[in-house]
Parts: sequence; C-alpha cells; structure tokens
Amino acid sequence: MITRKDLLAVVPNGLREPLFSEFNSIIPNYLESRWRPSELSAGLLCEIVYTIIQGFAAGKFASAPSKPADFVTACRALESNTNVPRSFRILIPRMLPALYEVRNNRGVGHVGGDVDPNFMDSTVVVAMVKWVVAELVRVFHVVSVAEAQTVVDSLAEITVPLVWTEGDVKRVLDTSLKLKQKILILVGSTPSKTSHADLARWSEEENKAYLLKALRGLHSKRQVEFNEAAGLVQILPPGSKALADFVSKRST
Repeated sequence: MITRKDLLAVVPNGLREPLFSEFNSIIPNYLESRWRPSELSAGLLCEIVYTIIQGFAAGKFASAPSKPADFVTACRALESNTNVPRSFRILIPRMLPALYEVRNNRGVGHVGGDVDPNFMDSTVVVAMVKWVVAELVRVFHVVSVAEAQTVVDSLAEITVPLVWTEGDVKRVLDTSLKLKQKILILVGSTPSKTSHADLARWSEEENKAYLLKALRGLHSKRQVEFNEAAGLVQILPPGSKALADFVSKRST
C-alpha cells in the first residue's frame, strides 16, 4: 500500500501530516454541508502549502507550518524562485491567496437578504484544494510514474466521508450498504491498487465466493479492474462516477 510518506517523501512529517489532516477534513465537511469548517480548513491548508513550497525553494524545510505576516506578499515573493517547477512558482502561489480570501472575507457577515454564498464558495475551495494537493504529489512522489498518476487521479475524483482508516485498516462506517457499494467505497478511497486480501479483511466478508462474485460483477461493468491472477483491484472511471453519484445522493 502506498503511504503518505511515499507520496511526499522529501517533506518532513511536521508538514506532511498536517497537510493530509487538513485535506482529509475538507472533503467530508463539504459533502456533509458543513460549509464554514471546510473554508476554515482550507485557510490552514494554505499556510501549510506555502511553508512546503517556500522550504523547497530555499532548500530547507521548516519543521512545522508558519503563517506569513502578509500572506499575499509572501506568495508573490515565491514567483521569483526560478529553480522550482512553474506550478510552484506561478500557479500555486497565485491560487493560495484566492483560497485564503474565501477563508477570510467570505462566509462571514452575510445577514438579511444577502444570498448565502457558502455552498458555491466551498465548491471552489474543494476543486482548488484537490488540484494543489495533487500537484504536490506529482512533484514530490517517490513511487512510479504510473502509481503517482493513479494517486493524482484519485485525488481529482472524490474523497469518501464514509471510511474510517487507522494504519492499514479501513472500515466502511455504514453497515447497511451492499457489498458492491462497500467495495467501490474501499477501492475508491485507496490511492493505490487494492489487494483482494485487503478487501476481504476491510469488508469483513466471510463468504469468499460471494466477495469474488461481487468483484467479477463490478469488473464486468468496468467499474473496477480486477486482476484475479495478481489479486489486485483498481477503480475505473465508471466506478468513480457511480461512487460520486452515490455520495452526492447521500449528501442531499
């Protein structure tokens, strides 16, 4: 299984873990209609991303995130770092102030007849945050190009607020779901290919024949790619769409 350390190996733990912690709080808040927590977390994530890019450009990472006194000016200063990828010099430094603006000056003080902008603001926040984190993975990964692309694609698809993760253990929290739904959630929330053994362990499906039948059914619908010989499962675009539709219906 690809770990967080694999994805951002050169980034110190004091920056890497807060980054993923904030990222993993934004999407569930969004899908559960908690717009303002989503925006506040995005503000914290901006500071973490700034610290990572600034440290990369300087050749020495800070041990923990820090907040510049003037965030916009600090981000503009990153544009002079010609020894880093263009996305770190131009794109992300210009996106972070916009995210920060949503955090600071939107979603507050809206009273009376003013139309509440929190939903559309959070939708923008989620899209931008996913892109920024995916770009960090693309630049910093120490996995294969194919594995890195899978991770980036999964970040760009959907993050599911139905899964509890602790170490190498995952659990679908809604026990009323059908096995095929559980499989899509588990596979869709895993950046790398999922082993058949892990799915059996995570789903706690004791009937091995039933699990195999479900995997073959999803494979035939091209929702997952199930390599029986290797015992590996990977979500496919139709499966990502089915999963997104399922989560969207639950959040409405």
